[in-house]
Amino acid sequence: MVSSIDITKIGVKDKVVIDLKVGMDSPDDYQFQPRAHLDGNIVRITNEGYADEFTSMELEDEALEAAERDRFVELRIKFEVKGMHGKLNHIHPNPKDGKGKKLATSNWKTVVPLL
Repeated sequence: MVSSIDITKIGVKDKVVIDLKVGMDSPDDYQFQPRAHLDGNIVRITNEGYADEFTSMELEDEALEAAERDRFVELRIKFEVKGMHGKLNHIHPNPKDGKGKKLATSNWKTVVPLL
């Protein structure tokens, strides 16, 4: 189940792009169906099947105009799983290529209609 959703950034390219950070309780959770709602100039993000409003943010004039024109937004989602993703305190570079090791992250991109 989704424990938290945070909007990290809202931008406008060809369409409105919303960057989300989603916290999940377990790596085996698959119950995430994002929905975007537009109320005036406030965009709200919810999870399908749950009454909770997870996050909301006010849109600027340019983003509001693009959202009303297109009636959909692109969500770029970065998942964090409780107990699985944390901070790597000691990064040891691989002497072969000089790159440090990173923790696995799961990213997802989708386009959802504004309701």
